[in-house]
Amino acid sequence: MKKLVFSIAFTGIASLLFAQKEKKFNDTTLLQPVEVQAIRAAEKMPFAKTDINKKEIEKNNLGQDLPFLLNQTPSVVVNSDAGNGVGYTGIRIRGTDATRINVTLNGIPYNDAESQGTFFVDLPDFASSAGSIQVQRGVGTSSNGAGAFGASINLSTNELNKKFYASTSNSYGSFNTFKNNIQFGSGLLGKHFTIDGRLSRISSDGYIDRASSSLKSFYLSSAYTDDKNSLRLNVFSGKEKTYQAWNGVPENLLAGNRTYNSAGTEKPGDPYDNETDNYTQTHYQFFYNHKFNNYWKGNAAFFVTRGKGYYEQYKANKKLSDYGLPDYFNGTSTIKRTDLVRRLWLDNYFYGSIFSLQYQKYKTQLIIGGGYNAYDGKHYGEIKWAAVQAAVPANYRWYNLTAYKKDFSLYSKWTQQLNSHWQSFADVQVRSIGYRIHGFRDNPALETDEHYTFLNPKLGITYFNKGWQAYLSYALAGKEPNRDDFEAGTSQQPKSERLHDVELGFERKMSRTSFGANLYYMYYRNQLVLTGKINDVGAYTRINIPNSYRAGMELQGKAIISKWMNLAANISFSENKISNFTEYIDDYDNGGQQTKFYRKTDISFSPSVVGGASINFIPVKHAEVNLISKYVGRQNLDNTSQRSRSLNPYYLQDVRLSYSIETRMVKTASIVLQLNNVFNKKYEPNGYSFSYIYGGELTTENYYFPMAGMNFMVGVNLRF
Repeated sequence: MKKLVFSIAFTGIASLLFAQKEKKFNDTTLLQPVEVQAIRAAEKMPFAKTDINKKEIEKNNLGQDLPFLLNQTPSVVVNSDAGNGVGYTGIRIRGTDATRINVTLNGIPYNDAESQGTFFVDLPDFASSAGSIQVQRGVGTSSNGAGAFGASINLSTNELNKKFYASTSNSYGSFNTFKNNIQFGSGLLGKHFTIDGRLSRISSDGYIDRASSSLKSFYLSSAYTDDKNSLRLNVFSGKEKTYQAWNGVPENLLAGNRTYNSAGTEKPGDPYDNETDNYTQTHYQFFYNHKFNNYWKGNAAFFVTRGKGYYEQYKANKKLSDYGLPDYFNGTSTIKRTDLVRRLWLDNYFYGSIFSLQYQKYKTQLIIGGGYNAYDGKHYGEIKWAAVQAAVPANYRWYNLTAYKKDFSLYSKWTQQLNSHWQSFADVQVRSIGYRIHGFRDNPALETDEHYTFLNPKLGITYFNKGWQAYLSYALAGKEPNRDDFEAGTSQQPKSERLHDVELGFERKMSRTSFGANLYYMYYRNQLVLTGKINDVGAYTRINIPNSYRAGMELQGKAIISKWMNLAANISFSENKISNFTEYIDDYDNGGQQTKFYRKTDISFSPSVVGGASINFIPVKHAEVNLISKYVGRQNLDNTSQRSRSLNPYYLQDVRLSYSIETRMVKTASIVLQLNNVFNKKYEPNGYSFSYIYGGELTTENYYFPMAGMNFMVGVNLRF
């Protein structure tokens, strides 16, 4: 019964071949800013992509983080530390995690320069300001910033709003979750100027114990435009305070205490109430676009991103010597240990520029672009409080480290329509990275200075004819290791990774239906994976695996069945393998590590089946009922392919009800009720595993990040 809706939706893919009538999809197409055109894949480019317009974003945006708004796109799996999609969240595309997904905001790099991750919690409710989003699967087109090593996500807020608007969105839901925002746009003032703004607040207690979130943000944009020029200044910022829920739930507690949170429990008695992550990130973006003539246009942008924050922890019975402090003599005895509260700080600037020059004449398009960015970061730790306070000097820092990274890239893209049915595409990028690290928290004397240069070519061809489109492409991408990978001695420094990506697909668009399929083969050289191995400075780091691959098929389709019913579905099948894998297991009995060899194992967190579907009913004018389904196959917690170290497959069913009206005072008023996980499924989309030998026995410990059972959000939106 609970899989009925999902089955019906996928059955709809088959009906696409027969349901052809005169009505067309009502997809809103927004004029793309120049800086976005330079890096996005256009309609006929030979890459797998999904475009999401403003209307679709608003429909799903009730307060959950950005990854959850993308959950219905092909091959996507999302997770949440707090269990309800608010606070720290994660996304994987084709099994590729967020550190390998290139993310840009108006063409400007967003990935953290050192970890290469994307922390959308630092920009709460940013989707409310987005005019469009494009998700590219695979290597895709050349972009700015961190190398796309499996996917890319581009968000644009720079669309020109010519008419005045004002709106407010307010939501409330399970776990005391609130979202409130107000937005406004001046429209064109004096035919040239516009101002847009947003103020947002999101808060939640979270599903997991104490996994609360307090998130605030603002967005302000001012633009000038005339026939040949445009100037725009964006300033936006996010501030987050989230109670830590990073540790997961141990397997032995999963059945009886799914919401358990170990964070803060080192404190005697009640858990420490300020075991929180605190971070503020502010973005300054300036854009200049110029149209030279009917064939040439260009743009340049400059940006500064300021980030500063810390996470706070209560640590019990810690050695003073571990914090660089001498033993303390209090007059009667020598004290070597103390309880303490520490703060681990990040304090950084990320700045640079991007540019593009675009030529378009008849059947030829040429784009030349690139960018330069630099990261200047500090890592330091402070002791805020100690039970033996006299042992700790005022404003004491037990480590104070710096890191500097620079990234320079140039690309050229050429598109040529060969005749009325064929179009070719060529793209080449040169990317150079320099990275200096002056010590790590646990290894302050360890330094590294690395340089990488990548040549990333891409070739493709597209055939199109009467609603049919087929494409074939090849792309090569290179990626440098992240900060954690470098915490190794000189004999174990990581190598850069390379990815060869082949995409073959087709699409068919008709008046009432569309469907498509994409085949991909992604072959990795020297992919960095966790093996459990300890390096020569005692840290667990990823090591290079010579050969691994991902191969799969993605199917998707849409159909308008009648005036009151339409459906959409996608499903992905894949095989994700490591040719040869060696697991390293800590041996506490004898010291050192033991090894175990595996052949052709599954890559962790890479389900072989991922599907999404929705059936939309319009029973009366202005009312809509959406049945939203998601299926994720079994995921492995590590690379050993052992079922005992895996996440169970799960099927989810959500229901969304909406009704809108128009009045003289309010342009549009709508109320939305969303019921998530209506079958109350107990599931875990994320976790981790580790093994060790002790007392002559092999012990494996699994930790999970459970998601909430049935929960709801209700929202009221007013647009003036």
